[in-house]
Amino acid sequence: MSDDVAAIKQLVKKHSELKKEIAKVIIGQEKVVDQILISIFSGGHALLIGVPGLAKTLMVNTISKALGLDFKRIQFTPDLMPSDILGSEILDESRNFKFIKGPVFSNIILADEINRTPPKTQAALLEAMQERAVTVAGHHYKLDLPYFVLATQNPIEQEGTYPLPEAQLDRFMFAIELKYPSFDEEIEVVKSTTSDVHQTINPLFTAQEIIDFQHLIRRIPVADNVIEYAVGLVSKTRPNQDTATDLVKNYIDWGAGPRASQNLILAAKANAAVKGKYSPDIEDVQAVATGILRHRMIKNYKAEAEGISIEQIINDLF
Repeated sequence: MSDDVAAIKQLVKKHSELKKEIAKVIIGQEKVVDQILISIFSGGHALLIGVPGLAKTLMVNTISKALGLDFKRIQFTPDLMPSDILGSEILDESRNFKFIKGPVFSNIILADEINRTPPKTQAALLEAMQERAVTVAGHHYKLDLPYFVLATQNPIEQEGTYPLPEAQLDRFMFAIELKYPSFDEEIEVVKSTTSDVHQTINPLFTAQEIIDFQHLIRRIPVADNVIEYAVGLVSKTRPNQDTATDLVKNYIDWGAGPRASQNLILAAKANAAVKGKYSPDIEDVQAVATGILRHRMIKNYKAEAEGISIEQIINDLF
């Protein structure tokens, strides 16, 4: 127990240093960075939703450098094949089959514009995200840990895209909405990106340290009333439940599943830990709820027609 208390203090210190290192390059977007880091320390994945030009790729690259992890970017296109992601077997000079690893074999994967590729290729990531392993030509290959997928999606350009299936959406711990920077932040962005000064990002973690912190997060105790609150919150998102709010009953077709409850508790633990708390409370659950529920609740046609946002419905749950 005393070791875990010391480890949480160390996590708070390292998390603070990490945010300062990231802020050398990424101006603003603190909530986005916070949610990405909570995903990593919880062992989850994140879907980043934002228009082009908001530094999504730069953000992931900067975070991976600061964490001291390998990073690979996969540009999803309509002609991308599963073997382009996973890798393939080839005949070597001795006429033996040799497996050539694809870009999925890295610590942090940026799946750029994931909805631009057909479902068959999207599904190639499913096993990697859930099992931290891939199967190619009947052979099972374990991925190096820690393993984290950050996918991006453009919310405005829908022509020529393939919406992510609900089963794959559910694999993402967070759906994070990236907003435009404020006026002052944009001025700082322009100043920093139009000069000849380049910031050096120092790696602050080892892969093993991140894995140790992920285990630490899971060992954090949670009070029964906090678990009951999280499960109750998820239950309210299901329109066929008696506890569902009026907005849910009127505007939601399908609510969140049990994975949402699990992710709420894991993310609440991580949110509490990076603030130096030894157990999460209801406020920690609420702090992470929007990003965890946003992509797990399916609006009906009436909600679209009346301009009801998913954020309005989630806020009503509280």
